[in-house]
Amino acid sequence: MRAQQEPGAGPGGPRKEESALDFSLYYITPEKNSGERSDREVVEAAIAGGATVIQLRKKEMTTRRLLELGQALRELTRRRGVPLIINDRVDLALALEADGVHLGEEDLPPALARKILGPGKIIGRTVRTVEQAREAQREGADYLGAGAVFPTGSKHDTRIIGLEGLRAICRAVNLPVVGIAGISAGNARQVIEAGAAGVAVISSLAFAPDVKQAAAALAKEISAGKRRWKGDEPV
Repeated sequence: MRAQQEPGAGPGGPRKEESALDFSLYYITPEKNSGERSDREVVEAAIAGGATVIQLRKKEMTTRRLLELGQALRELTRRRGVPLIINDRVDLALALEADGVHLGEEDLPPALARKILGPGKIIGRTVRTVEQAREAQREGADYLGAGAVFPTGSKHDTRIIGLEGLRAICRAVNLPVVGIAGISAGNARQVIEAGAAGVAVISSLAFAPDVKQAAAALAKEISAGKRRWKGDEPV
């Protein structure tokens, strides 16, 4: 299930559109949810509102608990036809038969992860610079998570690349790029207009009073940004 893309054009420069996988609204699970809602409930509501990819990310959770949660999310995402990506853990991605893995800067290189997972899995890579983006593409990554685009409370001491940094990365590679960090319905359209194939969010959905409604609002802004790229909406 490797993403395929075709170059296009738009106000942010050359654009890559994915056809095999929709990265538009990429939800990442938080370390802790708000209130009494479980991760499964939040993910289900996020998908109902328009989330197109789910990433299981729980760095502080034990492997046993992570496996149990992953099994619940695997069943849900498979039933709803949404890819499940595992953060960092190539071993858990294999054990859960997940659709792929997302690798950070300190994780396995994409080429080694590919040897373990095989050709049919999705491999993402976090990048902050054009050089890192080009290296990840050479190593066989299927998509990139680029950021932090905006300041965020989810990660501390994070370098902000801004919309210009995101735009430069999108122009430099022939891969779908997902903007990460500090993204909400209020700025998601800007991220898409900078050339991103989608946005990755945590707090905007995990801590929303109505997750489904929040996801729908994000999906609406993402769609508006993509219409502008296609020339269906005035610049």
